[in-house]
Amino acid sequence: MTDSDNLHVIVGLGHSGYSVARYLSQKGIPVAMTDSRANPPHLADVRETFPTLSISVGKLDEVLLESAAKVVLSPGVSLKEPAIARVVSRGIPVVGDIELFAEVANAPTLAITGTNAKSTVTTLVGEMAKKANLSVQVGGNLGVPALDLLTALPPDLYVLELSSFQLETTRSLAPRVATVLNITPDHMDRYATLQAYCDAKQRVYSGATVAVCNRDDPATECTRRVKSKLYFTLQAPRDNEFGLLKKNGDVYLAFENQLLMAVRELPVLGRHYQANALASLAVGHGYGLPMQPMLGALKQFKGLAHRCELVRERGKVSWYNDSKGTNVGATLAAILGLGPEISGKLVLIAGGVGKNADFSPLIPAIQQYVKTVILMGEAASLMAAQLGDGVEIRFVKSMEEAVAVAASVTVPNDSVLLSPACASFDMFKNFEHRGEVFTQCVEAL
Repeated sequence: MTDSDNLHVIVGLGHSGYSVARYLSQKGIPVAMTDSRANPPHLADVRETFPTLSISVGKLDEVLLESAAKVVLSPGVSLKEPAIARVVSRGIPVVGDIELFAEVANAPTLAITGTNAKSTVTTLVGEMAKKANLSVQVGGNLGVPALDLLTALPPDLYVLELSSFQLETTRSLAPRVATVLNITPDHMDRYATLQAYCDAKQRVYSGATVAVCNRDDPATECTRRVKSKLYFTLQAPRDNEFGLLKKNGDVYLAFENQLLMAVRELPVLGRHYQANALASLAVGHGYGLPMQPMLGALKQFKGLAHRCELVRERGKVSWYNDSKGTNVGATLAAILGLGPEISGKLVLIAGGVGKNADFSPLIPAIQQYVKTVILMGEAASLMAAQLGDGVEIRFVKSMEEAVAVAASVTVPNDSVLLSPACASFDMFKNFEHRGEVFTQCVEAL
């Protein structure tokens, strides 16, 4: 086979595409790249690093794709994209960066997916492994791309956050432990049905040894053949389950009937975070991490930025940044997590790019815990129409205005929650930028 017969065409010049280009070039594999965007994020970086590389932008280069021995698809590009569907129909292999990683990974992998909380659980499991004195590489859909985690000296363990998009092109991962944390509608602009989205998530269980499922969410139940299953639940745990037990007026994280630690020792508030702690324990336990280092990691972990992060307390009002709440399920989890924990009411700041979402599942939680919803961005009027008149709704044109209105409607013991239930791209660069602007506005009060 000549070099040109082994051409790998990378589709997408984003974060993962750039990492694939570096990885394949190091291996001496000939590479070309194409992107439908005229000015993709890493175009300048790729041109600087690989001055002789063939790059085609503005639309997907079908001539280039037809000449590929293998196509490496970035997660943001759908297999149903017509140019990609034609490649598939011609029998040209189409893979993603996780598949390339799986082909050569030289240590056990723990694989974590779900609509929400996957970054928190991935980070927590990584911290638990470090506490147990293992060398661990953490990344994937979070932080460092998977191929950049492959080091000359293999670690003891890889902990990967995986998106449904990444799982679509992954076949041979075979993780030691895999989990689907939860399923709520998301990316309905990409998937024809909720079942199609669910099926993509379920691919994480393929070839897994241990499956960790959420007993409170039937859509996470592993339907593939695995060696063993563990569960987590916010109810009292049964056999092979992590859950919550009450004793002497305290609530405890527990495994089966064994009390592990009091919930009040967790540094992060809310039931959604208790679920994350239990899921992390189940994943770590499924791999064989000892319990004490795992509990030690839980006691020290302060949560991730932009995920129900306490920004400040001012005049007995707490302000929370949950800018990572980019879908309905995440915002619902934040409201149900914080609402019961506070003595006042919530003021919710929401809105942005709606991604064809149905916002009506928020109604019962909003009616129970929220006194005012402040809406901004592209989806504001649609959200208002779907939420109905059971709650006060205020419209604003900027984050600064949203924070000012929130400050004016709160009283002591209330909390303000930025949890948009939408993507950020109409007004901000990304969810981090949105959270930073919110934080600046709150700190300027």
